[in-house]
Amino acid sequence: MFLRKIDERIKIIFLILLILFIFIILRVFYVQMIDYKKLNNYASDLWSRDLPIEADRGLILDRNGVVLADNLTTTSLVLIPNQIKNKKKVTNQLAEILGVSYEDMKEHVYKQTSIERVHPEGRRLSYDIAEQIAALNLDGVYLVKEAKRYYPYGNMLSHSLGYVGIDNQGLSGLELQYDKYLTGKSGAIKYFSDAKGNKLNLSDIYVEPQDGMNISLTVDINIQKSLERELDNIVDMFSPDMALAVVMDPNNGEILGMSSRPDYDPNSYQEYSQEVLSRNLPIWASYEPGSTFKIITTSAAVEEGVVDLEKDHFYDSGSVNIDGSTLRCWKAGGHGEQTFLQVLQNSCNLLVNTGTHLSL
Repeated sequence: MFLRKIDERIKIIFLILLILFIFIILRVFYVQMIDYKKLNNYASDLWSRDLPIEADRGLILDRNGVVLADNLTTTSLVLIPNQIKNKKKVTNQLAEILGVSYEDMKEHVYKQTSIERVHPEGRRLSYDIAEQIAALNLDGVYLVKEAKRYYPYGNMLSHSLGYVGIDNQGLSGLELQYDKYLTGKSGAIKYFSDAKGNKLNLSDIYVEPQDGMNISLTVDINIQKSLERELDNIVDMFSPDMALAVVMDPNNGEILGMSSRPDYDPNSYQEYSQEVLSRNLPIWASYEPGSTFKIITTSAAVEEGVVDLEKDHFYDSGSVNIDGSTLRCWKAGGHGEQTFLQVLQNSCNLLVNTGTHLSL
């Protein structure tokens, strides 16, 4: 009896161990074969770092494919502080090349962060400065690609195109209106480091950036150039407070050219006041249409059969009193008796017929 009980206990213990062993095998299989990708991504996030590569912003083109807003490739300075061995020496060297104080550069070099973008001193570096930094071959000091917005025609169509900030975000005009389409998706160079930031001997991974979408306008560059030239002539001749012009295709409403004065160069928008930057006069300014609107009222009157251009006559005395206000014709003494067609030809401001006054 005693031996039988011991044998039963051994069988129970063996069964329990067998179940545990099967569970462990199944768990290992699940981790290695099913949950591998998720766990590997979690682990990778702990020791992978990204050096950002900025995508090119989408181009803005005229109706013929002429580039109105382009991109220039520049470089910017990025630091990985934990990889910099001689921080004092690196701080001195970078401060001298960039033309900033030691204290300003020290804030970047000694910063407790995995990756430090040197802003604004290290953004959009010139070719010469980038070459000087690259020649130092310093650990933890990297130069990454960035795109800088460039407007090849300067002031032309500036208010309509708008401008972008230092991070290539649209701040005005079409650049702001269609920013989500023009903005691309940045890529990166992925490298691997330990908890202290020291780079591991593993191959880097290149993630290609996705450029933004291009936008084509209805504007014709040749018409726009002519329009800009005439506006410049007007400003030179009359020195007005403002001037504006719009060229539209009357068949479909497409804008072929549009500009105003004062204007600005979006390549250096920081040099202009907000008053100049924000005043896109063709869509912002309000003004009286004046005598040009006489065509509208006359067309409506003819269409409705209210007047006959040849038969109906009106007498222009030069002025008329309406509710205590005196309205005057541009010609002193008025034009006298006229047909309605002559009223348009003479651009009369007042019409009087059998005691009824009409204002054009």
